[in-house]
Amino acid sequence: MCHGVWKGQAGRLATRRKPSSSHWRKNLVQQPKFSLLACPQKGVEMVFADTDHRFGRHTHDQFGIGLIVRGAQKSSSQSGQVEATAGDIITVNPEEVHDGSPLGEGGRAWRMVYLDAAVMQGRIAQLHEAGIPARMEFQQPQIRDAALARRFEQHVEAAMDSSPGWTLALDESLLLLLKDLLRPAACPPSRLHQSGIARVKTWIDGQPAHPWSLAELARQAELSQFQFIRHFDRATGLTPHAYILQRRIQLARRMIRQGGGLGDVAAACGFADQSHMTRHFVRSFGLSPGTYARAVSGTARRRNFVQDPGC
Repeated sequence: MCHGVWKGQAGRLATRRKPSSSHWRKNLVQQPKFSLLACPQKGVEMVFADTDHRFGRHTHDQFGIGLIVRGAQKSSSQSGQVEATAGDIITVNPEEVHDGSPLGEGGRAWRMVYLDAAVMQGRIAQLHEAGIPARMEFQQPQIRDAALARRFEQHVEAAMDSSPGWTLALDESLLLLLKDLLRPAACPPSRLHQSGIARVKTWIDGQPAHPWSLAELARQAELSQFQFIRHFDRATGLTPHAYILQRRIQLARRMIRQGGGLGDVAAACGFADQSHMTRHFVRSFGLSPGTYARAVSGTARRRNFVQDPGC
């Protein structure tokens, strides 16, 4: 038997019976306004949220597809300022700087599916065999399309009914959804090709926990410190410091998913302490590292963690 956990209005813990047939429901962990579910497919997560939380500018290292189910929100994106209301599909690409705030009273609710880049590349390769270009991305951060919204809901339903031993409906619905959402990439693989900024970005990505100094980074980019800040912000959408924090948070999420203890993860990712990591984690993802760890513990929890090769 599986149980979800929630906090009541008086702060008491209560339990609600959940069907034991769904692997997604077995890994459900709830805060008052967020639910994170671990998928039977490796590298895929789902978040249900109903909140008035205001997300600061941040990035993900995953592709995200979602549906606003109640209320409305405004957010920045690679296409500028965007407003999405109930029934709208929303998308985000890896490293796309964005934020999110509710429009009006009462917050907003959404469902979001996040796919690791490796998972997405595998699906794109399968679509490429059907004549779709190999380099694809989401180009519309907000889409009003009732048929597409129904397809997303069908994918959510397939995900909730799937188990590790039977993912046919889940695999099928994801490919059909991506076929309608993905478009040929609008720019070359790297707009920073052969630039000092690209070189520094690669170093940061490879060692996000390193205590980089502004002087060191600017010197490696062969720019003055002011020029480096300006050009880095123009290229990535974030200042060097903000970019490093995002890379550290993304590294922390991966390590927690692999079973790392929160204190060890905070130290390994370059944060001053666990509370420092928690503040930035909540600001970007809306839930605490501890809640995230409990959500993924059913599929990836172990005493020691191994850092991803690409970290």
